[in-house]
Amino acid sequence: MVDVLAAPQQGKADSALRTLTGISIAHWVSHFHLLVLPMLFPFLKSQLGVGYIELGFALTVFAVVSGLTQAPTGYLVDHFGARRILLAGLTLGGFALILLGLHLSYASLIACAVLLGLANSVYHPADYAILAEHMDEARMGRAFSIHTFAGFLGGAVAPAIVAALVTLSGGVGALIASGVIGILVALLLLVMNIPDAGASKTRQQGGATAPKQAVITPALIVLTALFMLLSLSVAGINNFGVVALMSGYGTSYSAANVMLTAFLGASAAGVLAGGFLADHTERHGYVAAACFAVNAAIVLLIALVTLPGWALTAGMTLAGFLSGVIAPSRDMLVRNAAPAGAAGRAFGIVSTGFNLGGIVSPLLFGWIMDQHAPHWVFGASVIFMVATVVLSPFTERKREASAN
Repeated sequence: MVDVLAAPQQGKADSALRTLTGISIAHWVSHFHLLVLPMLFPFLKSQLGVGYIELGFALTVFAVVSGLTQAPTGYLVDHFGARRILLAGLTLGGFALILLGLHLSYASLIACAVLLGLANSVYHPADYAILAEHMDEARMGRAFSIHTFAGFLGGAVAPAIVAALVTLSGGVGALIASGVIGILVALLLLVMNIPDAGASKTRQQGGATAPKQAVITPALIVLTALFMLLSLSVAGINNFGVVALMSGYGTSYSAANVMLTAFLGASAAGVLAGGFLADHTERHGYVAAACFAVNAAIVLLIALVTLPGWALTAGMTLAGFLSGVIAPSRDMLVRNAAPAGAAGRAFGIVSTGFNLGGIVSPLLFGWIMDQHAPHWVFGASVIFMVATVVLSPFTERKREASAN
């Protein structure tokens, strides 16, 4: 991290370190909260008396709300400032899980999904707006990679943390404790005094109002589609990987959690490697295509062959690593395509692609599980990975065309 933040002025480097640390912790919480409900699916299924498709519907509600509010939240970030929006999101997400734990019912689950979706819409526009304004340009790819690594790490440790919380305090206690984490991190960021970012802040400092620019461009539309395919490529494994491995591959609950943790942990490691790659190449679209081509082959093998436990864990680990490598390049594509002063809106727009994928994937993969076809959790993921490989080079063509 020191290399990422090296700068001529020590004060500036210290401020950047504090900023990156605080924003990365917030991103850790966002990914942790994403997996709290899926990790509690066995508990929720037994307590609420519903099937996987009903549980998947809750995740779809989450994705719909987050998708509808992502771009408007990007506007709020650019107009009112990223810091206050980020703190509000952390607090709201925490209260959503606490309230579900205090009043456990299917209606409360749907209400929790709505609030979590609204909270989730905050992180990408606010985080990236702050990083884009306060990180060193020459090391932006690595700064993005550390931020993304923290998010992936939050997802990677979520199965183990939630399982430990269930053991210590039961499913209800796990929900409440997970919510408290979000509120505590919001308080931490207040103490750290993370800097603000946004168009209104820029106007105050510059003393002039920047001219309005069109934000929805062809490049951002293509990137939104790419984000949707990336979401669909891994959502089934993230959300239904444990139950698929248990029912289709004969693994225990603990072993399936280890395999998913290996997948998510390797994704986090891949993000760090991808940060160095992103700072040393401009061919970000081709990086994504190459990584996902290999990934599709690995996941296809998992879908078609019942592998021994060690081989299955190894395959999940390698697939996770490759899916992580592309993340910084993906973020650099968006930053390069964002109009000046509109980073919040640009990341808000393309992040709706994640939410569009999130709308479809819970119902799709929940239906697959209810059809007793767990191998197709991985088979369907392969189809979306191949589509990602096909689309990724078009992001390069858009960039090359605009450069000419």
